[in-house]
Amino acid sequence: MALRLEDKKALVAEVSDVAARALSAVTAEYRGLSAVEFDTLRREARDNGVYLHVVKNTLARRAVAGTEFECMQAEFIGPLVVGFSLEDPGAVGRVMKDFSKGHEKLVVRTVAVGGRAYGPQDLDRLAALPTREQALSMLMRAMQGPITQFVRTVAEPTAQFVRTVKAVADAKA
Repeated sequence: MALRLEDKKALVAEVSDVAARALSAVTAEYRGLSAVEFDTLRREARDNGVYLHVVKNTLARRAVAGTEFECMQAEFIGPLVVGFSLEDPGAVGRVMKDFSKGHEKLVVRTVAVGGRAYGPQDLDRLAALPTREQALSMLMRAMQGPITQFVRTVAEPTAQFVRTVKAVADAKA
């Protein structure tokens, strides 16, 4: 069924708004997936904060124009589903990677982050990005290490003196 002009404009505006707020994007060819399998993919995407939509290629090109995902325009060929990560940059990569493990018919075509388009071989790198909470905990661990070492260094002479006094006291007793 053909879309009316108003519907097309609304769809382009919606996808453009999502693309402007997104942190990363992935396109994948879904040819051969059943409706049930595709619904499962959509559910997983929704649960992980990923916007997933099948958009006509011409409309997708217009939607990403002027965003950091403009680099993907040349890749909009054939039946594609476009996924955008809105909260966590690696979420769309993890969803697509996990789903494509059990469904060979979902083939990742493009990965885009930071205004650059990458090939499907870089999906693993995107999926391996830590979540915000993981990144903060890694940062806190890195910051805590030198502080802990400093406290141990400052406390060591006193502790060594106390151990020496105790050893002398034990030797005289």
